[in-house]
Amino acid sequence: MEWLNYNHLFYFWTVVREGGLTQAGRALRLSHPTLSAQVRSLEERLGHKLLTRIGRKLQPTEAGRLVFGYAEEIFSLGREMLDAVEGRPAKGELRLQVGVVDAVPKLIVRSVLEPALRMAGPVRLVCHEDSYEKLLSELALYNLDVVLADSPVPAGSPVRAFSHPLGDCGVGIFGSPRLARAHRHRFPRSLHGAPMLLPLPGSPLRRALDQWFDGQKVRPRIVAEFEDRALLNVFGADGAGLFPAPLAVAEEVRKQHGVVLVGRIPQVRERFYAVSVHRRLKHPAVVALTEAARAAVFSAG
Repeated sequence: MEWLNYNHLFYFWTVVREGGLTQAGRALRLSHPTLSAQVRSLEERLGHKLLTRIGRKLQPTEAGRLVFGYAEEIFSLGREMLDAVEGRPAKGELRLQVGVVDAVPKLIVRSVLEPALRMAGPVRLVCHEDSYEKLLSELALYNLDVVLADSPVPAGSPVRAFSHPLGDCGVGIFGSPRLARAHRHRFPRSLHGAPMLLPLPGSPLRRALDQWFDGQKVRPRIVAEFEDRALLNVFGADGAGLFPAPLAVAEEVRKQHGVVLVGRIPQVRERFYAVSVHRRLKHPAVVALTEAARAAVFSAG
């Protein structure tokens, strides 16, 4: 039987997680030359170069990303073993690391992730929110199991990842009861000059809405633009302006924010994706939430 030096694997794993030899050496209290020699020994043992320098940063090679993924599982299992021996309740727990692109509506995220928490065994859900680019980088390093996004993996992305469609739905325009009364009649003509809260220009929803406004020959008065859809909804609930939200969660939007549906725009579609490094989804919780989203959350289109 061939044996692997797990100390060398641990050093390599730490270098990738910490973002470089200097940071890892500081965390492990090892000198830069010592740590570099340990990683080189692992490369010689495996017969593959695991790290490469891109600019001023060390990045894992394709073989390095593969080894790092296995190392994550190995050391995660080691932590579970210690939890079990010490009587902590993590035994048998399934960990789900999710990245959420900041433009995805939070009510959609909740609806998509909820089935993972209803699985037979215990699931520990860990959510990270950031830009698409940063989350894809974390996905490539196997720090995330899946990324929830409102668009497929961008063309030309340096990260090799696969977009799994979850579904799509139309968009509704919502507003406080006062604004809804003023702008419900003769929708969508009533939106001309109406105060409107919108996502930032360049986002998929903003592009679709701008095209629809042009087609309807209406020009709302844009009061504010937001990167964070949750913040947009808060301002909408306060009556600062009308705002768009997915029809798939229309009832939740109405209840949570105390707003009224002014009108539906089925022609404008919001599409959502589960992005992974695997062509076929493997993580049991990711498979469960993907199937549930297609069958329930977006089933009505």
